Amino acid sequence: MSTSALSPAARLRGLKPDWLNDPKVWRTEVLAGLVVALALIPEAISFSIIAGVDPAIGLFASFTMAVTISIVGGRRAMISAATGAIALVIAPLNREHGLGYLIAAVILAGVFQIILGALGVAKLMRFVPRSVMVGFVNALAILIFIAQVPEMHHVPWPVYPLIVAGLALMVFFPKVTKVIPAPLLSIVILTVITVAAGIAVPTVGDKGELPSSLPVPRLPDVPFTMDTLTTIAPYALAMALVGLMESLMTAKLVDDITDTRSSKKRESIGQGIANIVTGFFGGMGGCAMIGQTMINVKVSGARTRVSTFLAGAFLMVLCIVFGPVVSDIPMAALVAVMVMVSFATFDWHSIAPKTLKRMPAGEIAVMVITVVCVVATDNLAIGVVVGSVTAMVIFAKRVAHLTNVTAVTDPDGSTVVYSVTGEMFFASSNDLVGQFNYATDPDKVVIDLTAAHIWDASSVAALDAIETKYAQRGKSVEIIGLNKPSAQIHQKLSGELTGSH
Repeated sequence: MSTSALSPAARLRGLKPDWLNDPKVWRTEVLAGLVVALALIPEAISFSIIAGVDPAIGLFASFTMAVTISIVGGRRAMISAATGAIALVIAPLNREHGLGYLIAAVILAGVFQIILGALGVAKLMRFVPRSVMVGFVNALAILIFIAQVPEMHHVPWPVYPLIVAGLALMVFFPKVTKVIPAPLLSIVILTVITVAAGIAVPTVGDKGELPSSLPVPRLPDVPFTMDTLTTIAPYALAMALVGLMESLMTAKLVDDITDTRSSKKRESIGQGIANIVTGFFGGMGGCAMIGQTMINVKVSGARTRVSTFLAGAFLMVLCIVFGPVVSDIPMAALVAVMVMVSFATFDWHSIAPKTLKRMPAGEIAVMVITVVCVVATDNLAIGVVVGSVTAMVIFAKRVAHLTNVTAVTDPDGSTVVYSVTGEMFFASSNDLVGQFNYATDPDKVVIDLTAAHIWDASSVAALDAIETKYAQRGKSVEIIGLNKPSAQIHQKLSGELTGSH
C-alpha cells in the first residue's frame, strides 16, 4: 500500500518512533523517571551543602539540567543534574564572592562548553584507553558506595535492618515481576513501614527544606565588568572541563551498556545549553550524573529521552506538591538504592583472577592508577587524565622497543646498508643515533626506512644528527625507502631543526 493511501492517523503513527506506540516502554520510562527523581532529591541537597548554597539552588539545577538536556543532549536516557564534582569546583567562588558570582560562572561555563563542543573536544574521547574506562567505572562504583557511608555512621540501629530489607527487595523482587522497578517498590515499602510504625530514622526532610515554588528566570546579581569576568573565568573553565569530561565518559559508558551510539558533539553543546539555562534560573549548574544514569539505564531499563525529562519534571512535582510526603522517605531506602547501583556499576569481571592473569601488567597498572587517583581526589576528571597519560607513556615505551636497526655490509666493503624497522617517534628516535658505527663504517652509508615510519620532528632531528656525524668523518649518507607521509615530514623538516643551516 502506498503512503498516500494511508489515513492521516496511520501516517502520523508512521512518523512516530516505535516506542511512542508501546505502552510497556512508556511504563518503563515513567517509572524510571520517578525512581531517579526520588534519588536526585537527597543528592541535590547534599551537593548544595558542598557548594555552600541553599538546597533549593541544587534542586533547581537538577530540574533545569534534566529537562533541558532531555531535549538538546546527544545521549538518550542519560541523567544530568547538580553533581558533587561541579559543587567542589565552584564552592570556593561562592565562599569568596557570593551566589551572584557562582551563577555568572555557571552561565559562562555553559558558553565555554558550547565553544569546546563546536571545536570538537568530544573527539578526544578516542584517546581514552579501555583500561582507563574500566578504572573510571570501578572508581565511580567505589565513590558511590563511599558517599553512602556517612548515612550509615552514628545513626539509630533501625537504619541497618531497613537498608538490608531494601537490598533484599531489590535483589529478589525482580524474580517475581519487573513491571514495577524494584528500587521504587523498595522506597515505597520502607517509607510506609517507617511512617506507620513511627520508627525514628533520618529522612530526606532532615537534609534540608524542599522548595515550594518553581524557579523564575533572572540575571545574576553581579556587576557586568571586566573584573567580574576575570574573577569567574578560571572557575567557569574548570567547571566546563570537569563537566564535559564526566558527561562524555558517562555517555560512552551508556553507549556500551545499551549497545548504541550517541552524538558526543551534540552532548557537549547540549551540556553547555543546559548550564546556561540553569544559570539563568538560579541553579548551581551540573553535568551528567553517572549514579543516577545507572539507576535509569541499568537498574530501571530506560532507553529514551522521556525518562530524563520526567526525572526533572517529577523532581519539582515531588518537591512542590508532595513535599511533606517526600520529606518522610527514610534515607535508609535511598542508601539501599545507591548501594545496589554501586554493586551493579562495578566491573567485577575486571578483577577476576582469570582476567588479571591474562591482562598485560601495564593495563592493570593503568586501571589501578585511575581508580586510586579518582578515589583519592574525589574527582573523576583527574583520574581519567592521569590514567590516560600513564597509558600513553606505557604505550610509547612499549612501541619504542619495537624499533630495530640491522646492518649489512656489501661483500666489497664499500657500502653498508642499515635497515630500520618500527615506528620512529620521540621515544624511539632518542636511541637511534647510538646504533650506528660512525668510525668503522665504509665511506658510503645507506639507511633503508622501507619498514619504518617517521612520526615527528624528533625522528627527523635524529636522522639529521646521524648524517652530521658521518659527514664529519667525510662519509656520505643516503636515506631510501621512505613512504609518502614520512618523505613529506622529512623533506619539510630536514636541516631546519638545528638553526645552523
